[in-house]
Amino acid sequence: MAAGSSNYWEDLRKQARQLENELDLKLVSFSKLCTSYSPTSSRDGRRDRYSSDTTPLLNGSSQDRMFETMAIEIEQLLARLTGVNDKMAEYTNSAGVPSLNAALMHTLQRHRDILQDYTHEFHKTKANFMAIRERENLMGSVRKDIESYKSGSGVNNRRTELFLKEHDHLRNSDRLIEETISIAMATKENMTSQRGMLKSIQSKMNTLANRFPAVNSLIQRINLRKRRDSLILGGVIGICTILLLLYAFH
Repeated sequence: MAAGSSNYWEDLRKQARQLENELDLKLVSFSKLCTSYSPTSSRDGRRDRYSSDTTPLLNGSSQDRMFETMAIEIEQLLARLTGVNDKMAEYTNSAGVPSLNAALMHTLQRHRDILQDYTHEFHKTKANFMAIRERENLMGSVRKDIESYKSGSGVNNRRTELFLKEHDHLRNSDRLIEETISIAMATKENMTSQRGMLKSIQSKMNTLANRFPAVNSLIQRINLRKRRDSLILGGVIGICTILLLLYAFH
């Protein structure tokens, strides 16, 4: 009976790991697709000036279809992984050995954390893609209207050309700001993860300090150095962010 239960648990863990690996690959491809998104409307005004050799392999409509397909596949994988986690939770609740049950709960919590991270990453990437698509479609519509007005009037209006240049400059600045914000968010998430690890290490060190008072002074010096390094790192990140913003609006 115990062997059968153990095999059932191992089968659930294998299913969870397999789904997690598939989700990791899908999310990487999904993120690349969203980053390289280039709607057809933003290129309509330039197709007459370029040959077909410079046309991207995927146009906006193909990317939209691929986005919808990948989003559905990822949602299905998330649903399957949620079901596996639920089965693992049911198994841990029915386990009768307390020591074994604690180990199973630790493993289950780790899989739940992974599922939560993948779900958060998927929704964030999907929201960013939708915002980029709406903004690019709006900009492409404005550009198309301007070029239609120019071709209809037959006059090369200098004000219109200046407006188009300013429009391109604003769009490039907007993309640069988004890249800066993405870098800052990634840095924040990395620092949050490191802070959690440091808190865990600090709690263990405090336990050791309570047992061995001689280690207490060493821990205090480590804490002081850690605070100093955090202040220096925060200052460097702040200066880099300000410089990037100044460069973007220059």
